[in-house]
Amino acid sequence: MEQNEMMNLDKTEQMRENVKFLQAELFKNHHIDPNLYVEYDVKRGLRDSAGKGVLTGLTEISDVSGYNLINGRQIPADGRLFYQGINVQDMIAGLKGRRFGFEETIYLLLFGKLPNKEELTRFLEVLFDLQELGGRFLRDVVMKASNANIMNAMQRCILTLYTYDPNPEDISPENVLCQCLNLIAKLPLIAVYSYHSYRHFRKDETLFIRNPEKGLSLAENILLMLRPDGKYTELEAKVLDIALILHAEHGGGNNSTFTTHVVTSSGTDTYSSTAASIGSLKGPRHGGANLKVQNMFTDIKEHIKNWSDEGEIVDYLNKILNKEAFDHAGLIYGMGHAVYTLSDPREVILKKFARALAEEKGISEEFELYDRVESIAGQLIMEHRKLFKNVCANVDFYSGFVYSMLGIPEELFTPMFAIARMPGWSAHRLEELINANKIIRPAYKYVGQHVDFIPFDERQ
Repeated sequence: MEQNEMMNLDKTEQMRENVKFLQAELFKNHHIDPNLYVEYDVKRGLRDSAGKGVLTGLTEISDVSGYNLINGRQIPADGRLFYQGINVQDMIAGLKGRRFGFEETIYLLLFGKLPNKEELTRFLEVLFDLQELGGRFLRDVVMKASNANIMNAMQRCILTLYTYDPNPEDISPENVLCQCLNLIAKLPLIAVYSYHSYRHFRKDETLFIRNPEKGLSLAENILLMLRPDGKYTELEAKVLDIALILHAEHGGGNNSTFTTHVVTSSGTDTYSSTAASIGSLKGPRHGGANLKVQNMFTDIKEHIKNWSDEGEIVDYLNKILNKEAFDHAGLIYGMGHAVYTLSDPREVILKKFARALAEEKGISEEFELYDRVESIAGQLIMEHRKLFKNVCANVDFYSGFVYSMLGIPEELFTPMFAIARMPGWSAHRLEELINANKIIRPAYKYVGQHVDFIPFDERQ
């Protein structure tokens, strides 16, 4: 071996030893006594002792309810979700025939009311005009440095759009509205094209880029751009549209939307705010939950021989809860919610469409497995954790299954969530800019020790 190669190996080994040393140092002085959180009444995760979110702001955009207030007491009830005061279940029930509702939902969240025909026509014209990415941007940004995590690719593209904006730092509500509409229209293209770029440059698969078609819904265009043949059924597009509506907004307290408020309150630009919210949503405790559910069901299908045998299902779910199976975390993913108790309205709606789609795809047996696990898991979790509060399935329980049936790859599961949530983030950013005018700055209690400074030569 040549001398230069030996020196490089020695240098690499020394680097590894130095990193290990620093990693060991990291944990020496970073442990906080958990009893101090109780002593100082710290609301960890901005939640009180019962797990309820601490009130940090006001909003008119959406309301999430899992209780009825009777004689001053909170009584568990079927969950309800309201966009600008309108029950989402009523909105979806009102979509007749082939009408798609995501675009109307965007209008409702941004402007506080459902559009009439003229208002919707004008709004759609704006979205259609913005629904394009120039060839230069596609070549120089989307196709560069592709990677499997499409959320990171989306962040990079969004931050680069800053340089294409003649007034990126103008945070007047009028200008921010234009920026938000631009991002709402372009995000589906950025996500799908980033995925195609990843497949081509990292998987050596054929690259194809299809432009969206004017006059189609956002849901239809996503399927059109994603699929090699550009074909989809009416039910497929309808189900994706419903999924986008259900994920569009969920109160100001969820992690990514609260991030929107925090970052917006600092006075930063729309692109930085959106990139921060996407970074929050990327986390597996937030937007990545449906992928966890899908992985769990892959494991369940491999270990349960008879999908209709409830006894076998119970035995295996108990193994999961006892950390003896799947990822040994002791969690049945897709079960439980911080607010909803008896039911998650989004899950109730999506489950109905998941059943219809499974029938169209000829995989009703797989849907029935999901249904059985859902009906069994809640009670098992309550018994295992000695809970008195009901544990219901949340929207993530079926959303990954729906995406899989639609042929949406796992790499796009969380980006689909981001596409849907962009209107909600936009509405909250505008609400923060119009109403707050005060930077969000919570407090942290210092619980370390004050020590004397030691000169360098005297340190041990």
